[in-house]
Amino acid sequence: MDLAIRMVSLILRNRISTVEVADALGKTGLIPGVNPVNTGHHAAGVVKYVFGFGKSNWPIYEQAQHIESDCVLFVDTFDFESAAAFGDIFSKHLFLYKRVKAVVVDGMMRDAHRLRKENYPIWCQGLTPIGATNRKVDLPADVDAAANIRRERLDGGIMICDDSGCVIIEKSKITEEMFKRLEFIELQEDIWYYCIDTLKWSMFETVCEKKYLQNADVLPALLRTRLAEFDV
Repeated sequence: MDLAIRMVSLILRNRISTVEVADALGKTGLIPGVNPVNTGHHAAGVVKYVFGFGKSNWPIYEQAQHIESDCVLFVDTFDFESAAAFGDIFSKHLFLYKRVKAVVVDGMMRDAHRLRKENYPIWCQGLTPIGATNRKVDLPADVDAAANIRRERLDGGIMICDDSGCVIIEKSKITEEMFKRLEFIELQEDIWYYCIDTLKWSMFETVCEKKYLQNADVLPALLRTRLAEFDV
């Protein structure tokens, strides 16, 4: 199985959060400024990157025609000002017919009442009543260059989205080492909860001193066995 698909499966199966992924990435990976339109969602998938510019969503609709299902669609907006990238109708098309896992818009969205009624897993910079045009626009050289830089960073990466925001594992970091880091970070969370809830240790003893590393016998057998698999 492709490593990216294995990693997405691990994240979804264990509901690994953006917080845990960011920790595995060394406190990096944030897509700044985007927040959930609807709370309670957890999504992960391989990123497909598209972009719009000049307050027109023509380029977005054109590029999104051939996206594959199960992706996380990332939509960039250049020179949109207060205009929304799109709203309810295209969102319905993406989730119902294209079967995307999530939509992340580095810009504004509209039709908030419909997006919330349908409970779509969408993350964006904010909500507005102002729509974009759907006219064809010429691509400026500076936007083309900026979009290529963003595409190289984002397209083909793995994006994780939840109530805390969105985090990306870039293509260059989709490695077996990162896969093991995700497994470890999940185990570490389990150990920390056990130490706090069951052993009644302080946060300092658990998180800072990591006393369980000096005395692993305090942990249940299953946690000890799993911990022994990692070089810590």
